[in-house]
Amino acid sequence: MILQKSLKEGFGLTVTEALWKGKPVIAGAVGGIPLQITHKYSGILNHSIEGAAYWLKQLLQSPDYARKLGENGHAHVRENFLLTRHLREYMLLFLSLEHEEDLIYLN
Repeated sequence: MILQKSLKEGFGLTVTEALWKGKPVIAGAVGGIPLQITHKYSGILNHSIEGAAYWLKQLLQSPDYARKLGENGHAHVRENFLLTRHLREYMLLFLSLEHEEDLIYLN
């Protein structure tokens, strides 16, 4: 489990690294962290020390839920923050310019 209790934060690289490693993350809902974590789906966002302690206890008592948060967090990073996502979007852009009338899907 990773606890990132920031008071101010831009894009929290430690948060993304923890998500990528499939670890359940409890983080402060500040700065760019809410863009990285969907509360109760890919991690836990909180606003206080008491909230962090509460969720830490909850995840320790619910290892299956903690594991699922880690899996969802890993998938979120894979789909949104890796270079492959940007490459896929550029490929779609170039294909759409070449085939203006067609619908193009990238799987």
